[in-house]
Amino acid sequence: MSALQRLRQIALAVILTWGWKRAVIAMAAGALSVLALAPFNLFPVLFITFPVLVWLIDGSGGRYGGVPAAALTGYWFGLGYFVPGLYWIGYAFFVEADIFAWLTPFAVLGLPAYLSIFTAIGFALARLLWTKNATRVLALAASLTIAEWLRGHALTGFPWNAFGYALSEPLPLAQTASLIGLWGMTFLTVAIFASPATLIDRTPDRSIAWRAPAAAIALLIVMSIFGAIRLSLHPTTMVSGAKLRLMQPNLQQDAKFNYAAKAEVMKKYLALSDRASGPQSTGVRDATILIWPESAFPFFLTREADAMAQIAELLPKGTVLITGSVRAPDLPRGTPITRAYNSIYVIDHDGSVLAVYDKLHLVPFGEFLPYQELMEKLGFEQLTRVRGGFIAGSVRHALPIAGAPSALPLICYEAIFPGEVAGRNERPGWIVNLTNDGWFGISTGPYQHLEQARMRAIELGLPLVRSANTGISAVIDPVGRTVASLGLGIEGILDANLPAALPPTVYAQLGDVPAAMLVALGVILAVRRRVAKRHP
Repeated sequence: MSALQRLRQIALAVILTWGWKRAVIAMAAGALSVLALAPFNLFPVLFITFPVLVWLIDGSGGRYGGVPAAALTGYWFGLGYFVPGLYWIGYAFFVEADIFAWLTPFAVLGLPAYLSIFTAIGFALARLLWTKNATRVLALAASLTIAEWLRGHALTGFPWNAFGYALSEPLPLAQTASLIGLWGMTFLTVAIFASPATLIDRTPDRSIAWRAPAAAIALLIVMSIFGAIRLSLHPTTMVSGAKLRLMQPNLQQDAKFNYAAKAEVMKKYLALSDRASGPQSTGVRDATILIWPESAFPFFLTREADAMAQIAELLPKGTVLITGSVRAPDLPRGTPITRAYNSIYVIDHDGSVLAVYDKLHLVPFGEFLPYQELMEKLGFEQLTRVRGGFIAGSVRHALPIAGAPSALPLICYEAIFPGEVAGRNERPGWIVNLTNDGWFGISTGPYQHLEQARMRAIELGLPLVRSANTGISAVIDPVGRTVASLGLGIEGILDANLPAALPPTVYAQLGDVPAAMLVALGVILAVRRRVAKRHP
């Protein structure tokens, strides 16, 4: 028996499977697909799992043209994909285990159960466009891209682990993101890796069945060549005179939210920031920009005069501090403070605040609750336990930095939203991403977060400087090369020069327009094939 005959046997078995066995196959395909993401980056596994999706939809029969059956299959695939891909969310509920541990199963299973609705929508839409030839691969690519876009926008959005991140490694493949962004990469990922499904198609000319896989391999080669050329044309260059020092304290979460630990926290930050990094190092005096992570203090920084004085004493003239901190709203004197902003401060060597950015995109259930007042009356509270929830900022703006280009601020998971940083009128010189992944322990979560933040650098042609409480802190150039990094769960400092930005990329100028064109093309070809079949 030839390899092609064996493949057809396997495909037929998948197509004819029904009931619980079908659900198991779909969930197994989803779980294996997670291996394509960081920290594993085994993207060839999708050549196995994505053809299975095509065959499962091929076998979706029953009422209403098989659309409900396809949707249910998509739901099981999503559940298999999101549970192992997002298991690390459960770690956050053990930071204050006595209060939140009981919610762990609801988070670890509940969020994937919600996100799987979008893969179900993608499969249902694909079934509506389904054909019996290779265009069904494009129908699946277009439909899942639409579904993933919806997942990234509905109810504030959560595009974590979008399929397009499977092509973020190796680095030459990721360069295509500078043209078409994450959603375009999602379309290509599905189309490329689902293409071997057409090998089972019965055609008068056997060579026709090989056209889709051959085109997919050719596209991967073209992407690799484009990426290699782009990398070679843009070696890492540095901004003259801009020297970075990133402080990674590896502070435990119970200290970060404990006001009684104020003195201990400040002592650690100050000592670590001025630590010599080598025989020739003079500590913080080597840097022009010192960077501390997200919500670094268990207090309102600018309301603690002694803390501001200590920062002023630490910073030599010509050095600024970029730090995360909760910020109290501007209220009349004596008014109780019940809510706060999650902010970034730029502080000068004399302790004066030069610029402030308030986080726009807050984390549901982490920084606020849907229907906040009602949920609090029922006894619920978000993980940060800020009564009333954090206050969202009003506008994203670049931060002016003395001695360096202006910086685009992104706090925590704001870095996973490509639409929030593309197509901007003002062109910053770099991205500064302050985060606290200490909620998620030593898990795959921080690696996934870094991979997604790095994609923003490639998309926009801007260097990324990422300071994380427990890691992974990194300096990444505008084509995605890691200039310097500090690993997960390590206390230390990271010294590096600031990479220079590239001219605006195609994606930086056009945003999601190229991706929308790819999706439209996939839909048009699928519809055209269906119409031609009905009216030969």
